[in-house]
Amino acid sequence: MKHCLPALLVVLLCACSNLPVRIESRALAGQVSQSPEHYIIAAVDNQSTAFSARAGSTPRGYDDIRVYAPSAAARRMMRSLENDYGLHEVSAWPIDPLHMHCAVLEIPEGTDRSTVLAALAHDSRIRLAEPMQSFATRTESYNDPYVGLQRGFRQMEVADAHPWSRGDGVKVAIIDTGADTRHPDLHASIAAAANFVDADTVQFQRDRHGTEIAGVIAAVANNREGIVGVAPGARLLLFKACWQARIDADAAHCNTLTLARALVAAFDARAQVINLSLAGPADPLLSDLIREGLRRGVLFVGAAPAAAQGSAPGFLDQPGVLEVASAGGVARGPLLYAPGREILTLLPGGHYDFASGDSIATAQVSGVVALLLAKNSALTAAEAYRILRDTSTASTTADEAGQRVDACAAVVSLVGRGSCGADGAPEHRVAGADRHVTRQ
Repeated sequence: MKHCLPALLVVLLCACSNLPVRIESRALAGQVSQSPEHYIIAAVDNQSTAFSARAGSTPRGYDDIRVYAPSAAARRMMRSLENDYGLHEVSAWPIDPLHMHCAVLEIPEGTDRSTVLAALAHDSRIRLAEPMQSFATRTESYNDPYVGLQRGFRQMEVADAHPWSRGDGVKVAIIDTGADTRHPDLHASIAAAANFVDADTVQFQRDRHGTEIAGVIAAVANNREGIVGVAPGARLLLFKACWQARIDADAAHCNTLTLARALVAAFDARAQVINLSLAGPADPLLSDLIREGLRRGVLFVGAAPAAAQGSAPGFLDQPGVLEVASAGGVARGPLLYAPGREILTLLPGGHYDFASGDSIATAQVSGVVALLLAKNSALTAAEAYRILRDTSTASTTADEAGQRVDACAAVVSLVGRGSCGADGAPEHRVAGADRHVTRQ
């Protein structure tokens, strides 16, 4: 028993302290930002074996972290594919939820990638073969002057929803860039952080887009700091799968490899909501993983593809995913809408600023979904969509005409009692830019 005490003490200290969460690097070998046209992803059948992580290696927020190993048969099959097609394995990992062993393979110099993929598609050993694809965050930049504090918070009646639910304990995975885990208005909300891009913890803390998304969803309430998140009681799982184009820019890029690994990590961490403020092409592997997550009861909230992309399907364009666009645009199919212009949120280094785009609107809806799950953890994607759609309200501002999600109306509809508006919830006032939001 005495040998267990040090490990137990470490666990208790981590659980009780206010120290920043440790960022675990889970990047595979190889440079994920290399030109994707030189790589493919291939998968073969695999019945992997799970091993327990060593003591002390598990970050907070993981109830049942597991490390999977490919079977000997899967490794032999992948090696034979490399030899037969002249491919070179850059990285490989088992995807246990899909019973696959997956590899990133570099194609030979001078070989046409589409030709290799066509041949692999007819190879009986292959479960999946696809190009390495690129994805990007759904963000817009504005230089407009401040027009108000926490605009979306007010427009969606979030303060009126908080007496009923603050999303307490709901696990929300943010698959995005890194985020400032030390931000005074965020660190208490973070349960775990992992990096699937590289081992650069300094850059993880400096990443803007993930910090903005995390702040919208779960900035800490009543801590005399900055702003209040839509679901300040939620527990955030920060999974870096995207890297910034520039240090001072929101725009970021991801690929099939990093997104797939982050999705599996979110499943292992038992995330209840997965926020994907991203857009990109249809992708068989990511689609399979999203379907598996939906089967497990995970709710996916994703950014809708830009209207200019027309009817071309994206990797999130499948039944069960709650797709979100910024309010005020042209209505497009079964989308949900939330405020996405000049929304006050967090920036790295303990700062605050306004951010805009479908990414921000998506985060707002993820926060509202967390409010709902805190009242009914068995809520399905179809039920969540119906509630959010049926309780959406018309905007009264000229620049955001149309419908938008109403947090209070959605929560009240779910719990079956209560009312929204000044008479139904505590008042709130906003004091000023980068100052306090005070609840009275």
